[in-house]
Amino acid sequence: MRLPGASKLIFTFIMALLTASMLFPLLWMVSASFKYEVDVFNYPLQWIPPKWNAIANYSKVWSSQYSFPLYYWNTLKVSVTVTVLQLLIASMGAFAFAKLRFKFKDGLFALFIATMMIPDQVTIVPKFMLLTWLNLIDSHAGLVLIVVFSVYGIFLLRQYMMSLPDSLVEAAKIDGAGYSRIYLQIVLPISQPVLATLAILRFIWTWDDYQNPLIFLRSKELFTIQLGMSQFASQSGTFYSLLMAAAVCAIVPLLLLFIVGQRFIIDGMTSGAVKG
Repeated sequence: MRLPGASKLIFTFIMALLTASMLFPLLWMVSASFKYEVDVFNYPLQWIPPKWNAIANYSKVWSSQYSFPLYYWNTLKVSVTVTVLQLLIASMGAFAFAKLRFKFKDGLFALFIATMMIPDQVTIVPKFMLLTWLNLIDSHAGLVLIVVFSVYGIFLLRQYMMSLPDSLVEAAKIDGAGYSRIYLQIVLPISQPVLATLAILRFIWTWDDYQNPLIFLRSKELFTIQLGMSQFASQSGTFYSLLMAAAVCAIVPLLLLFIVGQRFIIDGMTSGAVKG
C-alpha cells in the first residue's frame, strides 16, 4: 500500500535519524583517527580535525613498535581457513540432508537444529577440555577446530538445496553419476549465491570473534586482531587517536567485503524462502 505524502516524508525522516544514530560512532572513530590526541575530545565536537595528524597516527599503528601487522595476519589466516573449511563441511552436510534418503533423516535434522538453542557460553568448558585433550590449546588449529562446524551454515545451505528440483539429481543418477559427482558438478555450481552468502557471513563472524581467541589463545604471537586491539589499548595508554586509527584499520576489510558481497547476501537469504 502506498503511503500518503506526509506519512512517507515522516517515515523517511525517522529512518534517516536512526541511520545517523548508527553511523555516529563510526564517523566519530574515523574523525578521531585523523586528529592529534589533544583534539580528540574537544567540545563542541569537531568532525573535521583542526589539525590533521592522520599519516603519523596510521604510520605509528603499523610500525614495529606494535604487533598490529602480526595480529592482522593471524586474523586473516584464521578467518580464511575457517571460511573455506566450513563451506566444505556445511555444503556436504546440507547436501545429505536435502537430497539423500536415509532412515530418520528428518528426526536427525530436527535434533541437529535443536542444538542452535544452546548458547555458545555453555559449551566453552567442554570445548576447552576437548582442546586440552587434543593438545591444541594455544594454537590456531584448535581455534579453527572449534568454530569450523556450523549448524546455521548447514541449515542455510540445506534450505537452498531443498529448492533445487529433485529431477536434476534423478537425471544425473540415470546417466550414471554418483552422489559425489552430483554434489561437485551439479549442486555446488548451482548453489554459488548461497555459498557466497555463507562465506561472507562466516568471514565476518570469525574476523570479529573475541570470545574464542580470548579463551583459547595465550601467546601474544598468536593473537587475532580483536585481542590485539586490547593489547594495543594497554600499550598506547590514553592515546585514543592511535586506538581509533587501529580500529579503522580493523573494520576496513569487513566494510569492503560487505559492500562487494551485499548482493549475494540478499540473494542467498531469500533464495530458499519459497520451498523447504
